[in-house]
Amino acid sequence: MAIDDLTVAHNGHTYQIAVRRHAKATRFTLRIRAATRDAVLTAPMRSRLSEACKFASEHAEWIHSKLLKVPDTIPFQHGSVIPIRGVEHQIVHVATERGLVSLGQAARDGANVNQPLFLYVSGHEEHIERRTRDFLRGLTTGDIRSAVKKHSDKLNIKPPQATIRDTVSRWGSCSSSGALNFSWRLIFAPAFVLDYLAAHEVSHILEMNHSKRFWAIVENLCPETAMAEKWLDIHGASLHRYGAKRTGVRALKPTKS
Repeated sequence: MAIDDLTVAHNGHTYQIAVRRHAKATRFTLRIRAATRDAVLTAPMRSRLSEACKFASEHAEWIHSKLLKVPDTIPFQHGSVIPIRGVEHQIVHVATERGLVSLGQAARDGANVNQPLFLYVSGHEEHIERRTRDFLRGLTTGDIRSAVKKHSDKLNIKPPQATIRDTVSRWGSCSSSGALNFSWRLIFAPAFVLDYLAAHEVSHILEMNHSKRFWAIVENLCPETAMAEKWLDIHGASLHRYGAKRTGVRALKPTKS
């Protein structure tokens, strides 16, 4: 599957398009990737890049309208509010030399009961993004491994190896060898969602399919399976907005008249 890149302009912006030539494609198709905030154009193998560019340009208005609906990014910086295990936390930069990160609770005096919890990030300001990301990945790793062990113990199997990655298309996966992979962005979701994904992938150790037997195992491990799947259907794409870089669109530079 060959990949090229092109851009199209519309309404004062340029949009990045990833062109993917696929052997089974018989026509040009477009889709929007919320995770990477860009568009993908699937093209037949023998099609010309100029033809793909023409097709994308003809659909520039559609691309523009769809990308405008993708939730904007929320950077890891002082003042940003992000969910941690489904609960809102405000990032607070603490200007000290020691680069520590910790969770904290606001003082509640009756007047600020709706104030979010805090994520304190110490050290130099330019390191907030990296330290926040590393801290959250660490939380995900701990939560995932704990959930994997819990569900493995219930099935009386050895806990499989679990790796945390920044995946785009899947929240979790199980290889043919039994190794599990999970997205670190699950830390933004409520705890029952992460627990469901762990139960789902552990169940694949016994059933490498999505048969009725497989779903019976999952639902036995996680009674909140249906609720978790519904939550992911509605809110899953939004998990990619936190700490993401807006790469799919950029403003055009003014042209000289």
